[in-house]
Amino acid sequence: MARSKGIAWALLLTVVTVTVIGCGKQQVLFNGTTFSGWTAHVDEKGVDPWSIWSIKDGVIQCEGKPNGYIRTVDVYTDFKLHLEWRWSAEPTNSGVLLRAGGPDKVWPRCIEAQLKAGDAGDFVLIGHPGATVNDVRYQDDNQMYVVIPGMVDGLEKTPGQWNAYDIECIGDTIKLRVNNRLINQATRVTDLKGWICLQSEGSPIEFRNIVVTRLE
Repeated sequence: MARSKGIAWALLLTVVTVTVIGCGKQQVLFNGTTFSGWTAHVDEKGVDPWSIWSIKDGVIQCEGKPNGYIRTVDVYTDFKLHLEWRWSAEPTNSGVLLRAGGPDKVWPRCIEAQLKAGDAGDFVLIGHPGATVNDVRYQDDNQMYVVIPGMVDGLEKTPGQWNAYDIECIGDTIKLRVNNRLINQATRVTDLKGWICLQSEGSPIEFRNIVVTRLE
């Protein structure tokens, strides 16, 4: 009986260990009250980048103008990211910048998970990173921006309602899910680590429930 119990505990320990490794380390990127772990940037001289961003009732509020972003201080490699967004007024443009790097500027080198109204789930390649999407290899050093459509319409919710973005970056593959539906997938991605950024680029937008799970 003692030996059987020992085997059972060993098996349980194995299951727990595998579960912890498989799930990764979860980190709340926005605690609902402060911008701890984030920094902000705009290119326009004389503009305080933090004047664009505020927190109310546990929600990040972004004015949308001028163009800029907040970004994580930490750098991420392999991760799963969950966040929710909604338009508080007329839907226009925003995005989630993945594995961004280089100098802070509008816009840094990255692969963007698009939030432009009607186009959430598109990829935008900024600053010449490469990727293969829809069996096409995108690597054009003469083009600053390459937009790759996710080819799904009518999935986004109306202004005032919350949408969910679930983004998976593992190795050279990135998957984008909007409201629980897989919209776009990129492979052979060239940029494998960097910041996570939220864009100010149009009109007021709100974010909440921002959680990242590190997989590296």
